[in-house]
Amino acid sequence: MARAPATLEAEELPEADRLENFPHPRQTRALYGHAAAERALAEALAGGRMHHAWLLAGPKGIGKATLAYRFARAALAAPDERDPTGQSLAIDEATTASRQVRALSHPGLLLIRRPYDIKAKRFAASIPVDEVRRLRTFLGHRAAGDGWRVVIVDEANELNVNAANALLKSLEEPPVRTVFLLVSSAPGELVATIRSRCRILALSPLDDEALRAAATQALAAVGATPPAEAEWPALEHLAGGSVGRLLGLFGAGGLDLQAQINRVIGLLPRVDWRAVHALSDELQPMAAEARFELFYELLLDTLSRLVRAAATGEGRAEERALAARLIGESRLASFAGLWERIVREKADTLALNLDRKSLIIETVAAFAAAVEDRKPA
Repeated sequence: MARAPATLEAEELPEADRLENFPHPRQTRALYGHAAAERALAEALAGGRMHHAWLLAGPKGIGKATLAYRFARAALAAPDERDPTGQSLAIDEATTASRQVRALSHPGLLLIRRPYDIKAKRFAASIPVDEVRRLRTFLGHRAAGDGWRVVIVDEANELNVNAANALLKSLEEPPVRTVFLLVSSAPGELVATIRSRCRILALSPLDDEALRAAATQALAAVGATPPAEAEWPALEHLAGGSVGRLLGLFGAGGLDLQAQINRVIGLLPRVDWRAVHALSDELQPMAAEARFELFYELLLDTLSRLVRAAATGEGRAEERALAARLIGESRLASFAGLWERIVREKADTLALNLDRKSLIIETVAAFAAAVEDRKPA
């Protein structure tokens, strides 16, 4: 008697371009804060003046990928399913194109991104050339009728040298009715020849209203309770217009970490070493890696705001007052060097798997030394 074939359940793999625990940008319904950029793409699509390559540039987490997939749904939909005015890329979610884009199953869509290594259980450090070589097969098939083909590269600045050169060949000889959307939070890292082949759409950080609407949408999609009304102003300030950053701060207890950072810095040059040791004990374990990374992200952002306030007089009143007390004009160079030192020592600690508690203690000591104009240990 023949043995029944084993049933394999498809495992949902992690995605490098997805914020953990939240919907992927291709599954996001509404786009907030980028009406002008959306209109530019919609008008080009409706008017038949479509440039073959677009560079969607701007800070991380502001909606660049959401815009890219919004365009893909519109371009791959039937013409009568698009906005007849050419002002919007909105497409009914029930259309075949919408469903297939959400599932990454549309034959006219190719996504190029950092792959996930199942055995090593980690993402590749960059986008390898093999990912870009998939273009050969994809572009070897003609689009149905007068349809479009869409290639999304997210993020384009993560292409390694060979992958960038391979992509450049396709950009230099663009196939008919094919659109490349390059998503990048660091467009300056792209080779100049790739940038020169693209029409650049620069997306700005979201204002507070759009930021709150986008974050509320994402939280509702996963059934999460939104922040309390009193928490929004602090989250909006720390997020810097990035919904991805706001969600990360909220989910990882960012407000609590920022409060601890403010207490440590606010006491300088005096140091509450008992509190510092308690914080370093909390952040040392590998299980706390996300909060460890968030701590340093918030700490460096705080340092940057203080240096900017000392140099320009800009920023919130409490930041200007603290900057004047700790930095003034005489210590600007020392604090600029402090930022570089923290970045370097953190990178060395992670690369060499050194003690994280010692790193945090040394970081606080370096802060105190900079305030007192002492030579760091």
